[in-house]
Amino acid sequence: MSSIAIITARGGSKRIPKKNIKPFCGKPILAYSIQAALESGIFDTVMVSTDSEEIAAVAREYGAEVPFLRSEATSNDYATTADVLMEVLDQYSAIGKTFDWFCCLYPTAPFVTAEKLRHAADSFLNSDHDSLMPVVRYSFPPQRAMVLRDGNLVYQYPEYARARSQDLEPIYHDCGQFYFCQTKPFITSRALVTGDTQAFIVPEEEVQDIDTLTDWVLAETKYRTFILKENN
Repeated sequence: MSSIAIITARGGSKRIPKKNIKPFCGKPILAYSIQAALESGIFDTVMVSTDSEEIAAVAREYGAEVPFLRSEATSNDYATTADVLMEVLDQYSAIGKTFDWFCCLYPTAPFVTAEKLRHAADSFLNSDHDSLMPVVRYSFPPQRAMVLRDGNLVYQYPEYARARSQDLEPIYHDCGQFYFCQTKPFITSRALVTGDTQAFIVPEEEVQDIDTLTDWVLAETKYRTFILKENN
């Protein structure tokens, strides 16, 4: 079965300037995703989809393909991830290269390792699911959430006010790291998450949103604490 890793790295980040190539613990953050994908050995092609020549140069330096730059339609603020992925699949199809399955891998995902990708791929390819998403359990039960109404603090879900945390159903959220998809179902649905999506559970210490500079510092701290120490 043929496969491709598509790393989506648009330029023009506003909250963190040059976010996708900003140094993270010593090298451009994009490099971590590229190296994990290459070292995993599970992809026939590892490419970066970008609208930036600067990002493209860094991508090539670390071994990824950048056969074309994004079109204007997939470079604006309204383009969806599905739009970007479809463009990549269409461009490769035009030169006679098709893929049975693919991985959409984010460029700011330093906690993704080659081992994690191999493990996820093994689970996915030995299942009948259309897609796989890494998820992490909420550290505090959302059922016990509180809101302000008319100046009063009240339970969002009063039916769970007296429930013990250990009795509540675990709830998960997207890690924002990568997705595996069978290509044909994706083209039909244009959705990464369907009614046939497999969960790949990731521990909380390996997950960190990186949307602000504070997030960035937290991510570097987590990486040094949990990843670098483990590998040394």
